Amino acid sequence: MANLEKILSDISNVIWGYPLLILLFGTHIFLTFKLRFIQKYMGKAIRISLGRSVEGEGDVSQFGALTTALAATIGTGNIVGVSTAVAAGGPGAVFWMWLTGVFGIATKYAEALLAVKYRVKTRDGMMAGGPMYVLERGLKKKWLAILFAALMAFSAFGIGDMVQANSVSMMVQDTFHIAPWITGLLVAILTGFVIIGGIKKIAKVCETLVPFMAIFFVVGNIVLLVLRYDTVFDSIWLILKSAFAGQRAIVGGFIGAGFKEAIRYGAARGLFSNESGMGSAPIVAAAAQTENPTRQALVSSSGTFWDTVVMCAITGIVIVNCGYWTRGLGGAALTNATFNDIRVLGPIVLAVGLLTFVFATIIAWSYYGEKAAEYLFGSKIVMPYRWAWVIMVFVGSILSLPAVWSFADIANGIMIIPNLISLIFLSGVVVQETKEYLWDKEQAQKRQAKPPQ
Repeated sequence: MANLEKILSDISNVIWGYPLLILLFGTHIFLTFKLRFIQKYMGKAIRISLGRSVEGEGDVSQFGALTTALAATIGTGNIVGVSTAVAAGGPGAVFWMWLTGVFGIATKYAEALLAVKYRVKTRDGMMAGGPMYVLERGLKKKWLAILFAALMAFSAFGIGDMVQANSVSMMVQDTFHIAPWITGLLVAILTGFVIIGGIKKIAKVCETLVPFMAIFFVVGNIVLLVLRYDTVFDSIWLILKSAFAGQRAIVGGFIGAGFKEAIRYGAARGLFSNESGMGSAPIVAAAAQTENPTRQALVSSSGTFWDTVVMCAITGIVIVNCGYWTRGLGGAALTNATFNDIRVLGPIVLAVGLLTFVFATIIAWSYYGEKAAEYLFGSKIVMPYRWAWVIMVFVGSILSLPAVWSFADIANGIMIIPNLISLIFLSGVVVQETKEYLWDKEQAQKRQAKPPQ
C-alpha cells in the first residue's frame, strides 16, 4: 500500500505540474481576451443570480444552480488549501491564487454557456448537460465525451465523497474527541436524506446552506482581521511584495519562497479551488431554468468570483496576518494554529466552516458523478449510484485515504484536458452566443437610452 501511495502521488505531481497549470491558466487568459474581458459584467451576473424567478426550461432556478455549484466548489480548498499555498509559496501565493480567480471567471463563463447550449432533455423530463454533451454534440468527439464521463463518475467518489468525509471525521475527532465512525454514520444519513431526492432536493438545501456558510465564514474571518487590525495593511503589502519578489527572503524565522514558487503554489491551489476549467460546475449549470445560455453563464461565472476572488483572498490575508506560516507549519497544522490562536471565536469559525463546507461539497458532487454515470449507462444507474455514494461517505470517514486522494487528483487532472479542448475549439460559438444575447442587446439598450439629437 505504501508503494502504491507513492506511485500515485508521483503521478499526481507530474500531471499537476507546470504543463497543466500553464494550459489551464493560458485558457483563462485566452478566453478573457476573446470575450473582451467578460469579468466587467460581474455586477450584472450577481444581480441575475440573486433572482429566483423561472426564466425558461430547466430543473432548478439559476440561484439554485449557482448555490449547488458553489457548494461543490467551496470546500477544504478555501481553508486548508490556502494554508498549503502560503506554506509552500509564501505570502505572495495569495496574490496569484486571487489572480487565477479573476481570469478564471472567463473560463467558468464559457463552459457554463456551452453546457446550457448543448444540454438535452432525458426521457424522464430532466435536463442533462456538461462537458460530455459538449464534446459529443458540439465538438463531435464521442470518445472524448466517454473518457470525461468515466473519469468524472469514478473520481467523484474520491474528491467529492470519501476524502471530504474523511477530512470532517478527522477534524471532529481532533476537536471534539468523537469516534470517526459516529461522524461518518451521521454524515452518511444526512447525505442520503438529501441526495436520494435528486437535484431539486440538493438545490433546495444548497440555497439555504451555502449563503449561511459563506456569510458566516467571511464575517468570521473579517472579525479575526479586526482583532488584529494593526498588522492587516502590513500583511497585504507583504502579499503584494512577495508576489513579485525575485529572490528568496527571510521573514522572521521563515525562509520565504521565491517568485516561481509563489506563482506555482498560488496558481495551483487557486485553480484547484475554483474549479474553472475542470468541467464540474457546468453539469449543474445545464439544469438551470434560463431563457438563454448567456444568462446562466454569467450566473455561473460569479461562482468563481465568490470562491476565489473573495473567500480565498480573505482567508489568505487572515493566515498571513496571523504569522504562524513563519514557523514552518503547513496544511492542516497551519490552519489549526491560525484559527486556534484566537480562543473561542477562531475554533468556532474553523469548525463550523469545515463542517458546512464539507457536507455541501459531498451533496453537490454526488450530482456531478451521477450525471456522468447516467451519460454512460442511462437513467437506470442513477439510484444505485446515489446509494453507493451514501455508503462510500461512511467508508471514507473511517479509512486513511492518501491513495484515494492521489487517484482523484490524477483523474481530475486528466479530465481537465478534454474539457479545455472543447473550450478552445468552441470558443467561436461562445463568442457568437455572447454577441447575440449580451453585446448586441447591450448596444441596443445604449441606443435607446441615448436622447435624440
